[in-house]
Amino acid sequence: MKHITIFILALSTLGLYAQAPTPSTSLFDGKTLNGWKTINPAFANKWSVIDGVIVSGDGQQKIPANTYLATTKEYGDFEFRCLFRISGDHKTGLINSGIQYRSFTHGKKIIGYQADIGKGYWGDLYDEHRRGLLVKADTNTLRHMLKEDGWNSYIIRCKGNHHQLYINGVKTVDYIEKNPKVPTKGIIAVQIHSGGKAKVEFKNITIEAL
Repeated sequence: MKHITIFILALSTLGLYAQAPTPSTSLFDGKTLNGWKTINPAFANKWSVIDGVIVSGDGQQKIPANTYLATTKEYGDFEFRCLFRISGDHKTGLINSGIQYRSFTHGKKIIGYQADIGKGYWGDLYDEHRRGLLVKADTNTLRHMLKEDGWNSYIIRCKGNHHQLYINGVKTVDYIEKNPKVPTKGIIAVQIHSGGKAKVEFKNITIEAL
């Protein structure tokens, strides 16, 4: 009986270790852009760190072209989390941003999935420079909780061909990728879209391998 008890305890311990969550890793040190690079070097001065926040745009000048700040590492199955804030005068043009993932570069372009940010596009799943809009977000619940000019949270959960997007804990997209040719690993990048007088900010950026 003693040996059986020890065996059961050993199995229970192994089960606990197997179920232990993978610790999240910070992708932003709060001080520098180490581990990140701009897709187009000509726009390197469009991204900076101010008061512990990654910033692009100032809300005073129009954004002339899409620009992206990307991780230098690639990620496959993961749960990405961040806080973001986007602001600007919608009368001046499009005020929009997004988070690229499982993406890759082609020249000065970035190609891949994008979790969208901005009025009319909150929580959409877009395929940048490839297939366009994949899923229009369900914002019936989100619209009651969204702070359009304030800080909000984004979660991107991606495992195998299953993609889930959440803003402020509300699921906006649940998508199954059916094209086996689409890459299942790639860089992550934050974007500011061309158009109006916009400003976008990101902080508390973490990733957890799944």
